[in-house]
Amino acid sequence: MERMENVGVIHGRFQILHHDHLRYLLAGKERCEHLVVGITNPEPDLTLHDPADPLRSDPASNPLTYYERQVMVRRALCEAGVALESFTLVPFPVNMPERYRYYVPLDAVFFLTLYDQWGRKKRSLFQSLGLKIHVLWERPREQKGISATEVRRRMVQGEPWKHLVPQSTAELVEQWDIVQRLRSLQHGERS
Repeated sequence: MERMENVGVIHGRFQILHHDHLRYLLAGKERCEHLVVGITNPEPDLTLHDPADPLRSDPASNPLTYYERQVMVRRALCEAGVALESFTLVPFPVNMPERYRYYVPLDAVFFLTLYDQWGRKKRSLFQSLGLKIHVLWERPREQKGISATEVRRRMVQGEPWKHLVPQSTAELVEQWDIVQRLRSLQHGERS
């Protein structure tokens, strides 16, 4: 049995939060008393292009605001039975390591999953900073499962998507009219 960490840090864009995101979050929470969830790309000025994952900085790949994503993550974790006091949501400018100390406890264990060059780049970055890391799992990209890109594509195309996300996420997507926002972004309009 693995030792339970006091504090863990996990991160993601969560653009749109789906079932595999939730599995990832819950896997991190199982390994620590308190989970700090870093929401990356919290605002355009804190989002840099990276050749390891070139679409992650595209506005069409980031339709939700930080606020919307933190509401979405909080509701999904609570819906899954995670106590509100056992996690904290924070902005996390993942490609600006000089700012990490302002957002997350650097003495925590940083949880990662590896599927591609972007994940391996983050692992190398975290190691170079002397952060304690724990890889939850490493799989080939074709075994990644659900992608938010696919969820957003289905929304725009009018294909079924609700089965890919927690119920609370589907409710928020409808409440905030995210499908229309995605369609507008795809056509180059501003939301």
